[in-house]
Order: sequence, then C-alpha cells, then structure tokens
Amino acid sequence: MTTRLSPSEFVLRTPAVGPAIALVVAVAVFALTTDTFSTLDNLSLVVQQSLVVGTLALGQTLVVLIAGIDLANAAIAVFATLLIAKLTLTGTAGPLAVVVGVLAAAAIGAVTGGLVTGLRLPPFIVTLGLLTIVTAVSRVYAGGQSFPVTDDALGWLGTTQYLFGQVEVTYGMAVMIAMFAGLWYALTKTGWGKHVYAVGNDPEASRLSGIRVRRTMVSVYAVAGLCYGFAAWQALGRVPNADPNAYQLGNLDSITAVVIGGTSLFGGRGSVLGTLVGALIVAVLRSGLTQAGIDNLYQDIATGALVIVAVAVDRFSRGRRR
Repeated sequence: MTTRLSPSEFVLRTPAVGPAIALVVAVAVFALTTDTFSTLDNLSLVVQQSLVVGTLALGQTLVVLIAGIDLANAAIAVFATLLIAKLTLTGTAGPLAVVVGVLAAAAIGAVTGGLVTGLRLPPFIVTLGLLTIVTAVSRVYAGGQSFPVTDDALGWLGTTQYLFGQVEVTYGMAVMIAMFAGLWYALTKTGWGKHVYAVGNDPEASRLSGIRVRRTMVSVYAVAGLCYGFAAWQALGRVPNADPNAYQLGNLDSITAVVIGGTSLFGGRGSVLGTLVGALIVAVLRSGLTQAGIDNLYQDIATGALVIVAVAVDRFSRGRRR
C-alpha cells in the first residue's frame, strides 16, 4: 500500500522542492518590485554570475554528502587559474594548460581526501589548513601580480552566443549544465553514487556492509577537485585575468549555495539539482537586491539569514523523519 504524503511532508522529504519554490518566489518578487530584473539580458547575466560559484558548489555538494566540508575549494580554483594563465604566458598551448590546471586541482582534491581519511582528522581542520597553504602558495607562485588571459582556449567558456537571436548564452552555461547532469546521473544511477550516500549516512554501517569507505571518500574529494578545476576555467572565461586575490569568499558562497539547495550538512541527503537551484538563488538575491538599491552589507545579512534558516529546516526535517 502506498502512503500518500502531505504537501508539507513532500517538501521536507524532497530536498530540491523547497529551494525551487524559494527561487520562483524570489524571481517573482524582484520582477514586481524592480523595472529591469525580469529582462532577458538581466536574467542571462544572473545565470552567468552563478557559473563559478555554482561549479564550486557542485564539488562542495559531493563533499558535504559524505558529511565533510571543503574550505579550500575556492583557493584551489584560484591556484588553478594562476597555473593555467602562467603556463600559456611561458609558451604552453592553451588547451594543454587548461588540462594541466584542471588535473592539478583534481590532484589537490585527492590529497585532501587522503589527509582526511589517512589522518582521521575532521575535514574542517584539514581543509582550513589547506586553505592557508594553497592561498600562500598561490601568492608566492604569482609573485604579487596577476596574469592576463592571452589564449582563446582559456576564455572559451565566456564565448557568447544568442539563443533564438535574443537570449545571451555562453559555452560556460552549457558546460555547467552538462557537469550537473553528469554528476546527477553518477549519484543516482551508479553504484558509486549509492556508496556516497551510504557513507554520508553512516560510515561504520557502510564499512560493515562491504563498502570501501576510505576509497569512496578519496574519490569524492578527487572528483570535487576536478569540479574546482572547471570552476577555474569558468572564472577565466568570466574575467580574462588570473588574480591571486580573487574569490576570497568563494568557499563561503559555495557552502551557502549547497545549504540553501537542501543538501544536509550532516551528510547522506541532498542533490546536485538542489545545489544548482541554490546557486541561482544566491545570484538572484544579489542581483535583485542590488537593483533595488540595497547595500552590499545588507545583502550579506540576508544571505547569512537564509543559510541559518536552511540549516534549521534541515535539522527539523531530520527530526520529522526519525
């Protein structure tokens, strides 16, 4: 016999539904209260502004699903932008430089996973240390300067096309959608994805059932690092300049998108679809409040309040399911 859920229970048990409703409400409110928010050009710009944080949040989602956290993700992406840009300036072909940068980010992610599982330290501590290390290494590597993008391959994701002759889109949008779709499939349709959720729910029970917990966790951090590498490529497409001081709050913005998107900080519950919606909510909120004339500081207050509400809802929903 199938149990029919009430609307409130359905929202609580389906992580992406609540964020999707919030996104629709936010878009409707700003469309009614401002004159320019609902224009096609502005909506396209909002999506473009979510690309880097959304791609960072995609990797962050994987880590949070296993009850971890990655405070170094934006720093890893910034290092990858510097590596890619500097390689091209020294004569390396653009496509090869991009591959090297993306793989370097994936390698740092794998090292992070190895430290978390090998030392058995809290991910917060390990990634906080790596945040400091990678940031310092990036500044030493850059020598106190930024590097301009001089190769078309580096800025390719920022190439603009027009859909139906009116809607401005970029290759970066298509790449981000493809990444989200690919990881959605991996998490929901493969054994690896089932193991990720199982480890997030209960590592010890997963170990006893035959899942190689450490290997799964290292693979999650490695795939997350790969996402950070693509975020670096997205960043070079958005701004044709590799700056060691860029995206200083990118780690916090990505966590915000993940949490608002309905992924539980306690692990084992959430979806990449919710994260995509969460990244769009952050971009919509900042764009709408800016057009409404709200100061950036108050925007940060609103975003922080959303995070607190999202975590409170998650804790409440977990209590309801017990």
